[in-house]
Amino acid sequence: MEADADSPSTAQIASPTGARWCKMVYHSRMSPKTAVRQSVSLPPDVARRVQALAKRQRASANRVIVGLIETGLNAREREKKYFFEVADRLANSSEPSEQKRLKQELARLTYGE
Repeated sequence: MEADADSPSTAQIASPTGARWCKMVYHSRMSPKTAVRQSVSLPPDVARRVQALAKRQRASANRVIVGLIETGLNAREREKKYFFEVADRLANSSEPSEQKRLKQELARLTYGE
C-alpha cells in the first residue's frame, strides 16, 4: 500500500540502549522552510542594539536578528562573487598595470585594508 501524499510518516527514535522513547512525525506538506529553533547568546551591547532596532522598527527582537543574519549572509555571498569576478579578470588580463591593480584588490579582499 502506497503512502498518501497528505498522510504523515512516522519514525521511531530509539535511545542508545534500543528503548523507544520518542515518536517523530513528519508530514509531507511540511515546508522545508519551517523555522528551526536556534539558541544564541548575545553580548550585552549587541543585545541592547538589537532591542533598540526592534523598538524602532516595531518588530520582535527575533525578527530583527533574522533580518540581520540574512543581510550578513547575503553580503558574504556578494563578497565571494566579487572576489571570483576579480580573480577571473586577473586570469584573463594581459596588461601588467591592470594585473598589479587586480592583485592589490584581491589582497585587500583577502587580508583587509
